[in-house]
Amino acid sequence: MGQKTHPIGFRLGFNKNWISNWYDERHFAEKLKEDAMLRKYIHARLEHAAVAMVEIMRTTKRITITINTARPGIVIGKKGEEVDHLREEIRRLTKMDIQINV
Repeated sequence: MGQKTHPIGFRLGFNKNWISNWYDERHFAEKLKEDAMLRKYIHARLEHAAVAMVEIMRTTKRITITINTARPGIVIGKKGEEVDHLREEIRRLTKMDIQINV
C-alpha cells in the first residue's frame, strides 16, 4: 500500500507558495489567529465572488491581502467602492494599514 501525501504540502517550495508570508517570533499565535479570522471574514463577506485563495503578507506597519477570485468585478465594485469599504472594515478589525490586491 502506498503512502498518502498532502498535495499542497508536497508541492510547497517547488511550484506553490505559502498562503501567509510573514514571521513574528513573539506574537506568532496572535498573528496566526488574526490571519484565520481575516480569511474567514473575507470568505464570508465575498461568498458570491467565488474567492479561490486569500494570501496575506505582513510587515511591521502594513498588511497586504491578495484575493484570487473568479469574479473580480464583484470584489472591486463600481469605481472601487467595494474594495474601499472592505479595506476600511479590515482596518477597523486589525488596527493596521491595509493594502488589497485583487
